[in-house]
Amino acid sequence: MLPFSAELKPGLPVAEQILFAVKKAVVIGQLRPGDKFPSVRVLSQELRINPNTAHKVVAALVGQGVLITTPAVGSVVAPRELGGRKERTELLGAELEWLIVEAKKLGLDLEDVQAAVAAHWKKLGGK
Repeated sequence: MLPFSAELKPGLPVAEQILFAVKKAVVIGQLRPGDKFPSVRVLSQELRINPNTAHKVVAALVGQGVLITTPAVGSVVAPRELGGRKERTELLGAELEWLIVEAKKLGLDLEDVQAAVAAHWKKLGGK
């Protein structure tokens, strides 16, 4: 059994969906620093995905600093390095731009987007 939940939907890249599910699990505390992360084999079997895709996911999580991989131990959830507020905010640049573009395509105004963000923030345990 995986320590996070991922509901794979057609039409979206599988690797991106899994990356999001893992990051969400870290944010909400389902996965904590030091927790063991499933091997590529377990990940591919449990999610019924190609082992190459599972390897791509683990490599991306390591590259993004979400996981640490060590010989004889495997992959574990990395401690969160927060940095300064400005640096942390800058990390969201591409995602924020994507959100704004999508919101504008849907004809939403700033207040609608702020309300939606606030609702999701609370849903994930934000203050």
